[in-house]
Amino acid sequence: MAGASLLTLLDDIATLLDDVSVLTKVAAKKTAGVIGDDLALNAQQVAGVKANRELPVVWGVFKGSLVNKLIMVPAALLISWLVPVLVVPLMMVGGAYLCYEGFEKVVEKLFHRHEKPDPEARAQAVLASGETPRELEKKKIRGAVRTDFILSAEIIVLSLAVVADEPLLTRTVSLSVIALGVTLLIYGLVAAIVKMDDVGLWLDKREGALAPLGRGLVYVAPWLMKTLGVVGTIAMFLVGGGIFVHNIDALHHVLEVLEGRGVPAFVADTGISLVVGIVVGALVAGAVTLVNRVRGKPAVAAH
Repeated sequence: MAGASLLTLLDDIATLLDDVSVLTKVAAKKTAGVIGDDLALNAQQVAGVKANRELPVVWGVFKGSLVNKLIMVPAALLISWLVPVLVVPLMMVGGAYLCYEGFEKVVEKLFHRHEKPDPEARAQAVLASGETPRELEKKKIRGAVRTDFILSAEIIVLSLAVVADEPLLTRTVSLSVIALGVTLLIYGLVAAIVKMDDVGLWLDKREGALAPLGRGLVYVAPWLMKTLGVVGTIAMFLVGGGIFVHNIDALHHVLEVLEGRGVPAFVADTGISLVVGIVVGALVAGAVTLVNRVRGKPAVAAH
């Protein structure tokens, strides 16, 4: 009997792990836009930090992100257990915010170009503030953790929609794996990106076949950051718009009509999600601007 019970337990564990693996892959696709934006944004948060303090800053934000996830995962599980009807509305709110963020980034890029700050003027401003380098570093970390809180909420809400119909144990393990995995992935990559140019310079100083690789890393690093920003913004429209397309019957019907007329499923889904994402982003941005004008406040960007 004991042997049979053990085999049953092992089978249950294997089934659970298999379910978690499948759900995690689906959730990763759903949250791709947020992950791309989170990665680009957090890599940018380290800008201006001394080279020997970059990794400590990333480590500080990573620990803050884990705390954010420790708050978000239990809250999401409680919502899915007590008021599961809120899962889809929360997901759509998260999708709308994603579209808004994406639209704000596009508007900022196209119409609000800023001159690069003068390093000497920035240094004088820091000296005038009276803050020590460590205080400034802690301030930067706190700001990054606050931003991460918003992005973490989006990731957890989008992931919750994927696992909402699963048993409580599967839901709990899946969300925990997603939260931990995403955090490790994002901040592991952030650490690699911010040190890419340093590694490139180190390799460039070495003789032999690795020197060209070092120069290549130094050259690629800034372009990688720009590419992450562009890809992340597009993915935000796709993911945010896709939430509306797949949860509003009229939009989903348009998708089915396109597929029925011979448009490949991937092309139809991508195209309509992108269009809907841009439209939703524009509508939310317009509403925010209108509210701010009524309240006598300037428009505020997503970040």
